[in-house]
Amino acid sequence: MDLVHFRMVTPPSLTQRTIDMLTANSDVLNLVVLRAVSNSPDGDALECDVMKAAANEVLGGLRGLGIDHAGSIAVEDVEMMFSRHAERIEADRPSTLVHTPLWAAVEAHIRAEGTYLPSFYLFLVVAGLIGAVGIMSNSQILIVAAMVVGPEYNAIVSMALGIDRGNRRRVREGARALTLGFSLAIVVTLGFSALSRALDQESDAFKHGLRPVSQLIDTPNFFSLVVAALAGAVGIVSLTEARASALLGVFISVTTIPAASDIAVSIAFADWHEARGSLFQLLLNVVVLVIVGVLTLRLQRRFWRRAERRADAGKD
Repeated sequence: MDLVHFRMVTPPSLTQRTIDMLTANSDVLNLVVLRAVSNSPDGDALECDVMKAAANEVLGGLRGLGIDHAGSIAVEDVEMMFSRHAERIEADRPSTLVHTPLWAAVEAHIRAEGTYLPSFYLFLVVAGLIGAVGIMSNSQILIVAAMVVGPEYNAIVSMALGIDRGNRRRVREGARALTLGFSLAIVVTLGFSALSRALDQESDAFKHGLRPVSQLIDTPNFFSLVVAALAGAVGIVSLTEARASALLGVFISVTTIPAASDIAVSIAFADWHEARGSLFQLLLNVVVLVIVGVLTLRLQRRFWRRAERRADAGKD
C-alpha cells in the first residue's frame, strides 16, 4: 500500500487545530501527539501516516494552518506497513487514486536535481567523449554508454518546472547550465576528436565515409522530433510516479548527448554539413523536451485533480 509519513512540530497554539483537522480525515492513521517535547523550535511533536491518495489534501491543510511557518513539516514515504485498517481504507479508494503523486515531493525532487555541481559538467564532458569514440568507431554500444552517463535531463526538467511555475530564475539557471555544459563538452570532445584524427585512430569504415551511427544523429527529421516528444512525456510521467531509472536516462539522452558528440566529431573532420545537422538536432530536441515537459506536468495535474473530483462526487 502507498502511505506517506508526516512529522510535524507545531506551536501549542496550533496543536489542537492540527489534531482536529487530522482526526477528521479518515485517510489519516496512527496519529501520535507528544506535548512540549520539541526544542528549536519549541512546541509539540505530531506524527501520522496518510494514505497517499489524501497526502496532497493533508499537506495543503497543514500549510494552510501555517505550520510550515510557525513550526515544521517533514514528509517521507512509508516503505512497508502491516495494518488491516489501512488495507480496508485502501480497498475503499478508487484504484487510480491509490497512487496519486504527492506534488510537493515531485517538485522538491526536481528542484534538488536542478542544482549544477561540478559533477554535472564533468558527466556531460565524459558523456561527450564516450559518444565521440562511439561515433568514430561506429559502435552503437558506446553511444548507449554515453547516454547512460549524461545528466542533462535534470536541467531540462528543472526548466520545465520553472516555466510551469513562472520561476524565471530556475529557467535561467537551467538554460545557463545546459549552454555551458554542452559547450564545454563539445569543446573538449572537439580537441579529443582532432587528436584522434591526427593520430589516425578513427576506424577504417569511418575514414572511408561509412558512418551509420553519425548519419542517424546528424539528420533531424519527423521521427527524431517524435522521439524527443515521447522522451519528454515519459520522463515527466516517470518522475511524478517515482519510476525513474537508468533506462529512462538512456531514452532521454538519445536525443541530446549523441548530437553534442557528433557536432565535435564533424567539426574535427571538417564535415560542416553534418555539424550543422547535429547542432540543429541538439537545439530542436532540447526545446521539444522542455515544451513537452511543461505540457505533461500540466496535463498530469489536471488528470489527477479530475480523478479526485470524481472520487469525491462518488462519495456523495
